Formats: sequence, structure tokens, C-alpha cells
Amino acid sequence: MKTSAAVPVVVAEHDHDDLGASSRRRRYLLLLAALVAAFLGTAITAVGMGAVSVPPATVLDIVGHHLIGSPAEVTWRPSHDAIVWRVRLPRVLLGAAVGAGLAVTGMALQAMVRNMLADPYLLGVNSGGSTGAAAAILFGFGIGWGEHALQIAAFLGALAASLLVFVIARTAGRITSTRLLMTGVAVGYALYALTSFLIFASDSAEGSRSVLFWLLGTLALAHWSAPLVVVLVTVALVTALLTLWGRRLDALAIGDETAHTLGVSPTRFRLVLLILVSLAVGVLVAASGSIGFVGLVIPHLARRVVGATHRRALPVAALMGATFLLWADLAARMVLSPQELPIGIITALVGAPFLLILVRRMHAGSE
Repeated sequence: MKTSAAVPVVVAEHDHDDLGASSRRRRYLLLLAALVAAFLGTAITAVGMGAVSVPPATVLDIVGHHLIGSPAEVTWRPSHDAIVWRVRLPRVLLGAAVGAGLAVTGMALQAMVRNMLADPYLLGVNSGGSTGAAAAILFGFGIGWGEHALQIAAFLGALAASLLVFVIARTAGRITSTRLLMTGVAVGYALYALTSFLIFASDSAEGSRSVLFWLLGTLALAHWSAPLVVVLVTVALVTALLTLWGRRLDALAIGDETAHTLGVSPTRFRLVLLILVSLAVGVLVAASGSIGFVGLVIPHLARRVVGATHRRALPVAALMGATFLLWADLAARMVLSPQELPIGIITALVGAPFLLILVRRMHAGSE
């Protein structure tokens, strides 16, 4: 009789757990739907706003006309068509991809080095990309590569920086989080100094101004071309891979011993992440310059909303990062219109206070 009486209790507890999991899944899906809606609304707003405003309905008509041929009849001005399709839409797509890419690579990097204050700047990849861009702008490095010489030079600089970090950090066949952290900081400072030297060594005032603008980030280079496609595909693949590796990232974030227990090799997985993150950040820096704080701020916001589980947090971070960078770019275009601010100024104005609040909370929690 005791046994038969216990069965309904066990079944009831099991049903309760299933209901709880189903409720959490439903809330998560609703959150994703809300973030997607917020992103789409932001994208339409960003395409329509500027020195020349275009109504949202017209924006949708122009995009639909070019993508699927509907509406077939053109009822809008040719100038609006050129502004929306040729200028602003590529910029919005690039901004969304860069914001999402920086957010997910920042989250992966924080798990990789087990430091919640880490961001893509940490590996020195941004500094390497800036050095390559400075060499191209000031001294014509890679001039034979044509119209994409700047992006190619920036990517090669970022790739060289990541390889240098890897060679220095990998001693005795292992890559530890502390060694990777310190190596990335040292290489980043060294390359930043090299970029500053190139600026002072150049006689071009206009070139120096262009480099300084690049150092703070810009989406002004966006247009329909192969680099934009490369950025979009790279961000989509990296986000998908990192989400699939969510449980491995969870284990790595807890500690190397836990990762070993769960069958994850910390050294091998850290190496794979280093290569993936470095390549992704190199592509992003080559397309938009150095944009700070996105990879630091957004992962923390995503974790506060859905928790630390990477399979849930990474898609949320991608949508938040894309939306945030579009608003930052819109502010950069509108604050001093018609003059454009570097987008890094806007992200720093938002990110710096957040960083101070975060450090204060971490300090208070340690007492």
C-alpha cells in the first residue's frame, strides 16, 4: 500500500517539473520574439531616419520592391530609393551584424578567460586591425588590392595579432585563461603604440584624421559588396557554432576541473575558441573599425535577463547587440547632423558608466 501511495506523488512531482520547464521555455520564446520585434522596429527606424527622413511604409515598400518585386509599381521618389537601398540599408545590416558579432564573441571570451570584464579588445585583435588600417591609410599598404585594400589590411593586421597572442600564450603545450588574458593585454598595448607611431610618422593630416576616426569605429564604409556578405555569413556561423557549444562554454566558465569532469578538454577547446573569436573579431574590425564596450556590456545584460546558460544567453546577446549598435549608430549620425560622430564615442558614453557600476557591484559582492 505504501508503494502504491508513493507512485502518484512521484508522478505529480514529475509533471510539476515538466510544467515548470515548459513555462520557462515559453517565457524564453516570448522574450526572443519581443527582441526580434524590437530589432526589426529599430532597423526600419534606422533606415528611415537621417538628414532626409523616409516614412517607415516607404522604407518597407522600397525594400520589398528590390527583394521580391512587390510592390511592382514605383510610387516613391528616386532619391528616397537611392538613400534607402544604396546607402542606409547596407549600413544597417553591417551595424546589426557587427553588434551581434561583438556581443557573442564577448560572451565567449568571458567564458574562455573566466573574467566577466573581458571583451574583444582583450585579445589585441582590435589593435592589430587598427594597425593594419593605419598602414593602409597612411602609407598605402596593400594599395594593389583595389577598393577593399583598407578592409584586407585591417583583417591581416587583426589576424597577425591573434597569431602573436597564440604563439606567446601557448607555452608548454597549454593555454590557460590567465596567460591568455595577460598576453592579449600586452600585445594590444604594443600594437596600439605602433599605431600611434604610424600616425605621428605620417605627414598626412587628413590621413591621420581618417585613422583616428577608424580607431573609434564607423559604419560609413558599408555598401553592397563582398565584405558585407562576409561579415553577415561570419556572424551567422559564429553565433550558431557558439550556441551549439553552449554546454562546453558553461563548463569552461565554471573551471578547468569541471570541464575535465564533463569530458571537455580546456586547452583544446580554448584553442578552438581563440581561433574562432580571433577570426570573427578580425572580420568585424576590418569592416567597422574598433568599436568598444559592446562585447563587454551586452553579455552582462543578456545574463541578467535569461541567466548564465550560454545556449539561452547567446541568441539573446546577439539580438541585444544588434539593436544596441543600430541605436548607437543612429545617435552618431543625428547628434551633430550633418556631421557624423565616430560610433565608438556613443558606445563609450553608454558603456563606461555601466562598467563603473559593474565594478562597484563586484567589489561590494566580494566584501
